Amino acid sequence: MVFEELMLVALCQQHSDLNEVDIQKIKRNAECLDSVAELMGADIFIDCCTRDPDVAVVVAQARPYSVKSLYAGSVVGKFAHRSKEPAVLRTLEIGMPTMDMSGVTQEDKSVRQSVSPIKNSSGVVIGALIAEKDVTETVRAEKKLSVLTQTTEQLIERRTFPSNGDNSLPYHVTDGIVTFSHSGVCTYANPVAEKIYRDLGYIERLQGLSFTNMTFHGVEFDNILAKKQITLNDLEVGNYIFHIKYTYVKNKHDNFTGVVMLINDVTDVKNKERELVLKTVAISEIHHRVKNNLQTIASLLKLQCRRVDDDSAKAAFNESISQVLSIAATHEILAEDCKDDVDILTMLRKIKINTVQHSLLASKGISINLKGDTFLCDSDTATSIALVVNEITQNCLKYAFTGRDSGTIDIEICKGAMYSNISIIDDGIGFDLNTDSSEKLGLLIVRRIVTEKLKGTLSTESSHRGTKVLFDFPLNKSGAEAI
Repeated sequence: MVFEELMLVALCQQHSDLNEVDIQKIKRNAECLDSVAELMGADIFIDCCTRDPDVAVVVAQARPYSVKSLYAGSVVGKFAHRSKEPAVLRTLEIGMPTMDMSGVTQEDKSVRQSVSPIKNSSGVVIGALIAEKDVTETVRAEKKLSVLTQTTEQLIERRTFPSNGDNSLPYHVTDGIVTFSHSGVCTYANPVAEKIYRDLGYIERLQGLSFTNMTFHGVEFDNILAKKQITLNDLEVGNYIFHIKYTYVKNKHDNFTGVVMLINDVTDVKNKERELVLKTVAISEIHHRVKNNLQTIASLLKLQCRRVDDDSAKAAFNESISQVLSIAATHEILAEDCKDDVDILTMLRKIKINTVQHSLLASKGISINLKGDTFLCDSDTATSIALVVNEITQNCLKYAFTGRDSGTIDIEICKGAMYSNISIIDDGIGFDLNTDSSEKLGLLIVRRIVTEKLKGTLSTESSHRGTKVLFDFPLNKSGAEAI
C-alpha cells in the first residue's frame, strides 16, 4: 500500500500541476478504491489531468474480487487519451459526471465508463473517479451488424435473399445492394443503388431489368454462377469509381436462389487520394525550392564573409550562415521524405555537419558528439528545435572554451512518453548563473522559442567543469512512436 501511495504522489508531481493539498485529497480517495470496486463489481480508477489537455494519467487502480477484472496487469502510470476515453477528459474539463459512455482501455478492450469528478475545497476538479465494465461482446456484435450492411461476406453468412418487392434490407447503409434472381433478373435494389443508377442515367425502375442491362463491365451472369464470387476494384463508370462484388447466394436448404451485387462508391475517396498525391508532390517541390533558396543565401553570406577582415564580423557571418543552414537542413529532409515529419536525429546530424564546416572548430580541437533516441516531429517543431540546438551549440563554441584549444560538446536526445528533451553539454569553463548572462549566451531568443513555439521549458546548469543546457517539449502525435 505504501508503494502505491508513493507512486501516486510521484505521478501527480511529475505529470500534473496539483499542489500538495490536492495530492493528499487524491490519496484519501484512493484508499477506499478496493471497497468501491467490490461494491460495484467493476474496475475502478483515479485519473488526473496532465499538462496536455488531451491526456490524463492513471494514478490509482482497484480490481473487484467477486468478478473477473478486465485487466491483465496494472495500468497505473499509463495515459488515457481523449481519442479513446472521451468520458474521462470530459469530466476533468467540465467537472460534471459522465454516465455510461463508450471507451477503449489501455489494453484495447471496449468498455462503458461512468466518471465522477474529484474536487478540492475550492470546487476545482483535481481528478476523476472511473468505473469500467466490459462491453466487448456488445461492440463486437454492433461491428458485425455494421459489416453486414457493407460487405457481401456477411450476406453470405446469413444466406438470405429478399424476394421481389422486399424492402427489409437497411435503408441507411452507404453501399448499393442489388439482388438478381436465378435467371438474372433484378428483384431488389436499395435506395443507395437506385440513386447510383439514377445518377448514371437510368430512368426506369430497376426491378425487372436484366443483369445484362445493369452490369458495368463485361462479366457474364453465368460467369458469376461458375465462380461463386467476383470482386472488381476501382471500376470507372463515367465520373464514378466503384468497388463491386458479386456473390452467389443459397437458401437454408443449400439451393441456389440468385446473386447479390454490392456497389461501393469510392469516388470521393479516390479523388481525395489523387489530390493528396498532387499536394504531396507540390509540397515536396516547395521544400526543395526553399532549401535551395536558403543555401543560396548562405552562399552569398559566405562571399561577403570572405571580404571582411574583422574577426568578430567573420564570427557573426558564420553564425548567421549556420542558422540559415540549420533551417535548410529541415527543408532538405522534408523534400527527400515527401512528408511533413522529420527524423530528429537525421536533422541534428546535418546541423552538426554544418556547424563543423562553418565555425571556428578548424583552429581548435573541439569535437561535437551526437547521441540518443530518435523520433518523428512535424516541420514547425523541427525548425524550432534546429534553431535552438544551433544557437546553444554556437554559444558553446564562442564562450565555453575561452583560453583552451580543446573540448567536447555532447548533444543528447531523450524520447519520453509525453515530453522529450534535448541537452547540450560542454566540458568548458562554465559561467556564473547569478550574473546577467542572458545576452551573452543568447538565451533570451532561445528561451522564447522553447516556451512559445515548442511549449516546453529550458534549464541551465553550469560550474567550472562545464555547462548543461536542457530543453523539453511535448511529443506530438507523429512522434508518439520511436522509429
